[in-house]
Amino acid sequence: MLAAETDILRGKLKEVFGYSQFRGTQEAIIQNILNKHNTFVIMPTGAGKSLCYQLPSLVADGLAVVISPLIALMKNQVDQMNAFGINAQFLNSTLSKSEITRVKKECLNGSIKLLYVAPESLTKPENVDFLKKVDIAFVAVDEAHCISEWGHDFRPEYRRIKEIIAQIGDLPIIALTATATPKVQLDIQKNLNMEGANLFKSSFNRTNLFYEVRQKRHAKKQLIQFLKEHKGKSGIIYCLSRKKVEEIAEMLNVNGFNAAPYHAGLEAGIREKNQDGFLNEDIDIVVATIAFGMGIDKPDVRFVVHYDVPKSLEGYYQETGRAGRDGLEGHCLMFYSHNDINKLEKFNKDKPVQERENSRVLLQEMSFYAESPVCRRKQLLHYFGEEYMQDNCGGCDNCVNPKDKYEGKDYVHKAIDAALQTGERFGLNHLVHVLRGISNQYTQSYSHDKLQIFGQGDNEDEEFWKSVIRQTLIYEY
Repeated sequence: MLAAETDILRGKLKEVFGYSQFRGTQEAIIQNILNKHNTFVIMPTGAGKSLCYQLPSLVADGLAVVISPLIALMKNQVDQMNAFGINAQFLNSTLSKSEITRVKKECLNGSIKLLYVAPESLTKPENVDFLKKVDIAFVAVDEAHCISEWGHDFRPEYRRIKEIIAQIGDLPIIALTATATPKVQLDIQKNLNMEGANLFKSSFNRTNLFYEVRQKRHAKKQLIQFLKEHKGKSGIIYCLSRKKVEEIAEMLNVNGFNAAPYHAGLEAGIREKNQDGFLNEDIDIVVATIAFGMGIDKPDVRFVVHYDVPKSLEGYYQETGRAGRDGLEGHCLMFYSHNDINKLEKFNKDKPVQERENSRVLLQEMSFYAESPVCRRKQLLHYFGEEYMQDNCGGCDNCVNPKDKYEGKDYVHKAIDAALQTGERFGLNHLVHVLRGISNQYTQSYSHDKLQIFGQGDNEDEEFWKSVIRQTLIYEY
């Protein structure tokens, strides 16, 4: 890019967004998409992904179309751009017919620079026909991991994006995500026909975040105690169910904390009020389902608590990434119970076989992370294909308070023997019963009470053996 064009970009960066310089690879990414090259961005939450398509939309000829998965995310970003004096709009199910007509008219006359579109809206024939008439500079696919069946937030509508874009025209694409394992990365590129795209991948290491896992015993009391240590600070508490969100929010308010719930079952006006209250610091704590936070630009979130175990390490990483976006300290606490894993597995029982198997693998990885004594930062970075060479990160509970170690070879051998002697086709609970010598209708009906391994682990309790088996048979570090 010419020096004059670079000056224009940096001028817009300062004039519109108030930044005096780019962060990391932002400038190279922006130049790449402006040169009409397909661009794939993998960048942690808080590193400035949105700017990578917002800024080029201001200097490119034509309209930038942003495919975004959540209505709340669209609204937040449109509000932000409008506040900067940029005409950005969205097309989704919340608009009336007259509002849709107005937005389309403004796109056609060139007064809109950024158009956010839900994937469901993109697939409607009338919207495809409309977009064919618009002068489009490029297409941004935000939260691109939604394309992959191996991603933590798979959205079937995202699989149609490639064919829809092909109908609209030969357009450059910028795909962006904060969470992509090597397998998900390849899946995204294949499904968007972007195998030859220029890849910009930033480190996943958030050095200012402290990762901690606590056994979930008296979770409400544990939560209250943690929040007392962070009184008056901004934080997010994630729960898996809407019912639990409201229950925890109410409990916190009763105990003197300034908290509000957020989930899809609340009226839109209440959700918006609670979200704005959090952003404007009228509310300290939001108790939410996982949808809250995507694209929320609040730099001073000091803690993120997972009251329930997340469905995947990718989801966990993305949600913890909403803490400490200003570069200052952020505490990421997860309450862990294997009962939560069991509940999540039951939720998956009605899914198609392949989807159920994918979910099971993701939950196994989550369980291993929570139970492992290995540095949590090393585990997370390893999961995303990045090496971490330090022995002690100083920023997780396993490094700051190492667990007692003892020789576990004999336990591992027994776990493997139990699996082999039972034919490698029985679940966790059955293997534990065999190891502990529990005689019941199942161990008896398969004659597993006659096996050599039966009862050889009767000195240890059920949870001990479950932990050994999960860590032995899931991964080898």
